[in-house]
Amino acid sequence: MLLDLSNITPIVAFNFILGALFTVCFLYQGVFFLVGILRGEVRLPPAKRRHRYAFFIAAHNEEAVIANLVRSIKEQDYPSELIDIFVVADACTDDTARVAREAGAIVYERNDLARKGKSWVMDYGFDRILNEYPGRYEAFFIFDADNLLSRDYVSIMNDAFDQGYLALTSYRNSKNYGSSWISSAYATWFLREARFLNNARMICGTSCAVSGSGFLVSAKIIEGMHGWDFHTLTEDIQFSTFCAIHGVRIGYAPAEFYDEQPVTFAASWKQRMRWTKGFYQVFFTYGSQLVKSFAILRRFAAYDLFMTVAPGNLLSLISVLVNVTFLIVGSLSHGFLATDRELAMCFGSIAMTFGSMYLTFFVLGLLTTVLERRHIHCPSRLRVFANLFTFPLFMFTYIPITVAALFLKVDWVPTQHGVSVTLDQVMDGAK
Repeated sequence: MLLDLSNITPIVAFNFILGALFTVCFLYQGVFFLVGILRGEVRLPPAKRRHRYAFFIAAHNEEAVIANLVRSIKEQDYPSELIDIFVVADACTDDTARVAREAGAIVYERNDLARKGKSWVMDYGFDRILNEYPGRYEAFFIFDADNLLSRDYVSIMNDAFDQGYLALTSYRNSKNYGSSWISSAYATWFLREARFLNNARMICGTSCAVSGSGFLVSAKIIEGMHGWDFHTLTEDIQFSTFCAIHGVRIGYAPAEFYDEQPVTFAASWKQRMRWTKGFYQVFFTYGSQLVKSFAILRRFAAYDLFMTVAPGNLLSLISVLVNVTFLIVGSLSHGFLATDRELAMCFGSIAMTFGSMYLTFFVLGLLTTVLERRHIHCPSRLRVFANLFTFPLFMFTYIPITVAALFLKVDWVPTQHGVSVTLDQVMDGAK
């Protein structure tokens, strides 16, 4: 049966074209998802030798959590003489520096209030380490003060680093999945990112992306910059984009670490506003270079990062605004600009758009929860079940955040951490 194009109104055609564009652009992520399901977890060959590492931790008023991280590093099943821990206590007004020293870290204290943000702390700390310990370390692990490491973390990362990668990311999990519907949604997103994005990228032979913390950078890169040269609000995605443009492949290892997720919507809003603003900064700075890299040099990783930083939610919002405007104006025209049938089709398109978005996120959350259930440490099964339905709602809130971040000034604001738990407590399902 042939499709009767005469029954398709302009607004329905607009919605169809936009939906088709989204599908084509992000189809590769569906392929990644299938790879993650069918191929499982990437397997790494054992390392031929053990390398020497330094842990770098930026900390601002983190006395409640810093000692647990340092202890989890010291409890690694990896030779302690091959690991050093550096903490930069940045403009702290509490006992972060003292607590970190007592736990066994080398501590630098920084009080530069003019250059705020993790990236400037990294630049300062790396510069000091390179000057005071020249040539000592082969690579650096970057972590946030609230993180905890599984006991085999360094061993697994060493297996991957031994393959020759200049940068690596790892399996990001949550230490407070059950704290609220916000924290459980974050956890689901990061579990999905680990298994069905970075893990699948690794299997497919393309470059991964680092995210926040829990990643490794070769000393060759740090020495080349003599510090850290990425200073947007999202220095992690900026670094990933830089690597994609210049053909530096970021690898992935299934080494698991845990971080603390925001519990309230207000805290989540502030954090994701910073992330979104940082994505804009990276997009407008590197967008054209990413296009050239995948269009001319055929680097798929550049296309992948372009789709990651591109403000796709703006197109979703534009689509909604166009449809709502058509509904309002058409209704007020009393049939002059739009018939009742056209208005009904427009309303149906809006409902279908939101319905399909909700269903997509629901399926993503469901499959992630089922396939990664052994990584979910939550004492409440009800929370895990309820998250399947609230996770799509959490993702919908990115739409207003995308708009607000485009127009509002966003400054770097440290995230407060107060979930002081040990690795054993996380594994037991501590909130």
